[in-house]
Amino acid sequence: MPDVIAADGTIRNDDWVVVPRPVAGESIDIPANTPALIPVDLWLAGYEHFAGNAKIGVWFDSHDEPELLAGKVAELPLIAVNFPRFVDGRGYSIGRLLRERFEYHGELRAIGDVLLDQLQFMKRCGFDSYALRSDKDTAKAAKCLNFFSQTYQAATDTNQPLFRRRAS
Repeated sequence: MPDVIAADGTIRNDDWVVVPRPVAGESIDIPANTPALIPVDLWLAGYEHFAGNAKIGVWFDSHDEPELLAGKVAELPLIAVNFPRFVDGRGYSIGRLLRERFEYHGELRAIGDVLLDQLQFMKRCGFDSYALRSDKDTAKAAKCLNFFSQTYQAATDTNQPLFRRRAS
């Protein structure tokens, strides 16, 4: 099983399987007795069947809008956001919107082309678990999650900018 890194730097086995989007004309193949992440639009299409299932989560592609889950985020045990390429920053916005606007409190995971130098920035946007790209060293993840001792801006991990924190 691949590893997943938690926001505190611990490494654990990843029990969740990311189910790819089926080819046109085919149905989705969800493995039995295994927690699975399915595309968000397919979860919504089968909402009556999937809602309330603690072994079914969703994944967003970078072009998906988090508004799709408005009012339904509390029903999901895990939401993953796919970063198809490291230069595609739309996943950061999806993470912040899920946490701040839609008040998602469950596990928010970054998947796809996730690199070590992105981890602290993803953490600041609300992600609390990370599935690194397979060629990256998970043992270095804890150091990368807290590379900067102070941050200037407010984000999901601190609601005040540095100048306000220093003043108080």
